[in-house]
Amino acid sequence: MPATKPGSDPDIVPQDVPNSAPASAFLFPSFQYVPSIPTDDSSVETFVKGFVLPPTLNPQHEFLTRKEKNTILHEPDARREFPGARSVHEIVVLICGHGGRDERCGKMGPILAAEFEDKLARQNVPVISEPPPHETVRPDYSIQGYQPAARIGQISHIGGHKWAGNVIVYIPPSFKSNPLAGCGIWYGRVEPQHVEGIVGKTLIDGKVIKPLFRGGIREGGEILRLDID
Repeated sequence: MPATKPGSDPDIVPQDVPNSAPASAFLFPSFQYVPSIPTDDSSVETFVKGFVLPPTLNPQHEFLTRKEKNTILHEPDARREFPGARSVHEIVVLICGHGGRDERCGKMGPILAAEFEDKLARQNVPVISEPPPHETVRPDYSIQGYQPAARIGQISHIGGHKWAGNVIVYIPPSFKSNPLAGCGIWYGRVEPQHVEGIVGKTLIDGKVIKPLFRGGIREGGEILRLDID
């Protein structure tokens, strides 16, 4: 007979589990960074209510009771539990590097990450790894020719290994000279030879590369659609 989980049987005394280190999170398309999130169940639930759940519901939820609706609606006051939350003002490049289900992304991810780092450096765009600065420490975004720094991260599965390499880029709203400011662009079948074009055309000039385009989203959650030639 298989053993039951600790705590499910009154004859089994569960072992004390040490507190886990707090987590942090980047949130898109709202371009926010939360530096410290306790990982106990109650704190994670509060975080979801404050930052993840929507402020309004889809009409399909009209059949729910008021109590049920409130459980899946955004609660702004919950954000007070997470001091230090701040806006993200750098370009963020997310690359699927998950090789557990399909080796294509697992192999392509590190190659593309290195390629992005090289091509960004050639465009004099600094690549950073430290947390976003506090709101009190901001560059002057109104300076002519302002160019934000960039951040590169490999992430888990985002759907469609057949589209490897999968790359999502987010252009911060403060990069006002870029026509895609506040948008997230999802590219598929990205190969190393495409990276220079993505950096120059999309990250700097704000143009979508249509042959690679898989989808996009605006800061407010609106789907970004392209005109088909």
